Amino acid sequence: MSYWCQMYFQNGVTFTSMRVQWAFGMYCVVLMLIFVFVMFSVLLCCSGSHQFIYMLTDHNLERIWGTVPLLILVFLSWPSMGLLYVLSELETPLVTVKCIGHQWYWEYEYTDFAVVSYNSYMVPEDELKLGEPRLLTVDKSMVLPFSVWCRILTTSFDVVHSWTVPAFGVKSDAVPGRLSESSVKVEMPGVFWGQCSEICGALHSFMPIRVEVVSAELFSKWLWILQSSVWEG
Repeated sequence: MSYWCQMYFQNGVTFTSMRVQWAFGMYCVVLMLIFVFVMFSVLLCCSGSHQFIYMLTDHNLERIWGTVPLLILVFLSWPSMGLLYVLSELETPLVTVKCIGHQWYWEYEYTDFAVVSYNSYMVPEDELKLGEPRLLTVDKSMVLPFSVWCRILTTSFDVVHSWTVPAFGVKSDAVPGRLSESSVKVEMPGVFWGQCSEICGALHSFMPIRVEVVSAELFSKWLWILQSSVWEG
């Protein structure tokens, strides 16, 4: 979850989110080194008592100025290609959750063992309990097991939404008539928040996402209780 005055990403809890943050940090370091080198070179040329004429006419220097940026771009593109491959790779899931966007709430559907679905609405501000975050608290959370590959299917009932949980490194668009797929393997239990990140109407900012990640044993018990309540209802 983000906090006041936070300047960086949320702590990643999946391999893909950790990899994205690592790549971002590496790119920032490379860009800072390039910036310092260029500024030092400019100051050196402009502040000297004599002018470096050969820097304006030397052909070998022109080759260096053309080759070095190309090599830097190749160096930066290599981890990006690997990261894109990892983000698009779909593992064999043990749990599948279908997230359906509505105006303006989420519907979660579990279909691995029995068709079980429920709606998740934001809790109004006047009904919040002490310590519950505003605009992020919901009445029913999405539940996932940790250290297990889970498949997230996203679609929409009406307009375009986007199921986004920054700690997972997942931003999956929910488009009507289309099924988007992403894989998630959370490495630690906890509670993680997100929001719809696609402008979907007047109450766009009132579509929070709350995901509880628990052990496989607790997930099985929770799913059994949820199925029992559906059958009794």
